[in-house]
Amino acid sequence: MITVSENAKQHALDLIKNENHPEGTFIRVGVDGGGCSGLSYKLEFDSIVKDGDQIFEDKGIKIAVDKKSFLYLIGTELDYAGGLNGKGFVFNNPNASRTCGCGESFGV
Repeated sequence: MITVSENAKQHALDLIKNENHPEGTFIRVGVDGGGCSGLSYKLEFDSIVKDGDQIFEDKGIKIAVDKKSFLYLIGTELDYAGGLNGKGFVFNNPNASRTCGCGESFGV
């Protein structure tokens, strides 16, 4: 399962509303090869469920992830950080053995 912090929930709902996404919009999370640690996170809004998607809902936020990516993301929490060192969505991934300084890529 992939979970969402309260802070991430609020920021996601604000973005969905402020960017005029259609009703039924959800967060799509994925993993691609690349980045300075070997794998990089993908995060986007979507409204179309694809064949093979794993669907989760936490705190009223629906999340879709493809089967391949899910293997790397089991147990991950999507959080939102705002501070002097940067601001945005962050992944608290218990499967990552190393991460890059910016938090956008990881290795297992």
